[in-house]
Amino acid sequence: MKAKFITGLALATAISAAPLQAADYVIDTQGAHASIQFRISHLGTSWLIGRFNTFNGTFSYDAENPEASQVKVDVDVTSIDSNHAERDKHLRGDKYLNTGDFPAAKFESTSFTPDANGGGVMKGMLTLYGNTQEIAIQVAKVGEGQDPWGNYRAGFSGTTEIKAKDFGLNYNLGPAAETVYLDLNIEGIRQ
Repeated sequence: MKAKFITGLALATAISAAPLQAADYVIDTQGAHASIQFRISHLGTSWLIGRFNTFNGTFSYDAENPEASQVKVDVDVTSIDSNHAERDKHLRGDKYLNTGDFPAAKFESTSFTPDANGGGVMKGMLTLYGNTQEIAIQVAKVGEGQDPWGNYRAGFSGTTEIKAKDFGLNYNLGPAAETVYLDLNIEGIRQ
């Protein structure tokens, strides 16, 4: 009897000491509930705004253990869309993004430092134009919960800025256009 009690106590202790497992989510790009948008200054007088229409990814998140959060996103750079077909053709060309040689970009997180509101700072490695650099994304939690179709969803938004030259994009668009601002919105379906 005493051996069973000790065995049961040891098992209960091991279970309670086990690390929390983050839930895995697939980013809902099929339902158009996610977006990667960019903006860059045009001649210092206005904004060129666009997006990447094709991407996919996954993330892990647990509100009880947010430090364990992870994100991985693959982007089809050829899907760039600035709402102007001729300009998009130009952006895909050798002078700018050179999508013939570099058709894909990717981001993979390395750490997450949470804040008190469910957001925080996500750091990770962004590969673009064949170059990889660490970036930091300011993340805000939008919400989570059941959807009407029986799935559980979680959504986040993020902002970051990158210097085009850090990734080898050296075409001179003037000092006002050295920084690209990214606005990210992801909604994931728990697996």
